[in-house]
Amino acid sequence: MKKTLKIVDTTLRDGEQTAGVVFSNQEKLRIARMLDELGVHQIEAGVPVMGGDEERAIRDIVKLGLKASIMGWNRAAIQDIETSLACGVDAVAISISTSDIHIEHKLQTTREDVIERMVKATEFTKRHGVYISVNAEDASRSDMDFLILFALEAKKAGADRLRYCDTVGILDPFTTFERITTLIEKTGLEIEMHTHNDFGMATANALAGVKAGANYVGVTVNGLGERAGNAALEEVVMALKHLFGVELNFATERFVEVSQYVARASGRILPSWKSIVGSNMFAHESGIHADGALKNPLTYEVFKPEDVGSERQIVIGKHSGTAAIKYKFLNEYGKLITDKEAEEILKHVRALAVDMKRSLFDKELAYIYEDMLAERT
Repeated sequence: MKKTLKIVDTTLRDGEQTAGVVFSNQEKLRIARMLDELGVHQIEAGVPVMGGDEERAIRDIVKLGLKASIMGWNRAAIQDIETSLACGVDAVAISISTSDIHIEHKLQTTREDVIERMVKATEFTKRHGVYISVNAEDASRSDMDFLILFALEAKKAGADRLRYCDTVGILDPFTTFERITTLIEKTGLEIEMHTHNDFGMATANALAGVKAGANYVGVTVNGLGERAGNAALEEVVMALKHLFGVELNFATERFVEVSQYVARASGRILPSWKSIVGSNMFAHESGIHADGALKNPLTYEVFKPEDVGSERQIVIGKHSGTAAIKYKFLNEYGKLITDKEAEEILKHVRALAVDMKRSLFDKELAYIYEDMLAERT
């Protein structure tokens, strides 16, 4: 797993397909550089056949000479693939639906035609010597026997891997593990997990696929993507490292920087409670938690804030304890206060926090102390 597992980032394709999101060409180039510097193995740069700015951006990304492989997304159509190849990409994704609901209502065709289109497109692409991912769109709602046949025909036509798409995010980790295990056993084809977050399980399903033997994981920064989004790059990489023991040698200390940049570029707020990169990841207010974190951060932090480019915060508010008050005064103001002073300050802190319905700013804490001193004189 450690030797072969690869991260495929589709922020510039599926991420930009988030309703209302548009990246400028300059932002696309910046994001591509950032992804490459993080350690992403393959960047799905966009849909070349769209032409215009989309095609220009992909050509410019190719010209950057990044270490990462650059992939173009295509329908199972020769014209799409020719446009991708003209951009200079070294990898091509060929996407077509495999579920009966998509085949009947979206494509309005037959299973046989789907396989014929895919095989024709794959064989054409293979003659040009680029890496090929055949994408089974809506794989999670596809008949397993048909999906196995589809994968075997893709392999015979020259595909390097199958992208298993949970297009509408209906999988759970247990079902994912069973299906990916079966696919690998029956086809011997390398599998990429492409999971959506409609039920909040995109990252979990991606990891379940890896556990079953999938060796590519499709992700986006911050989990951007259509509807509820995709598996988040930062979540997948840190979970692989800390839960699976898989070190991909990513520059994880840049995660917060990259997440914040993509959030701004996409016009989407990075929630404070966002796992891995949210500002609350290392923020402690509760008295018990803050006290434990001050004594040993590992009591309430699974990894160091600097591992992802963040920093620890001791927040003063309704749920604070005296340990946090004393710490704050010592570290912010260089003043050592007594336990009795801390208890008195805490009473005022809790009352003000309730009135304001929020935690306190450092200045407000200082004012409480100044008012307390003034009352003594």
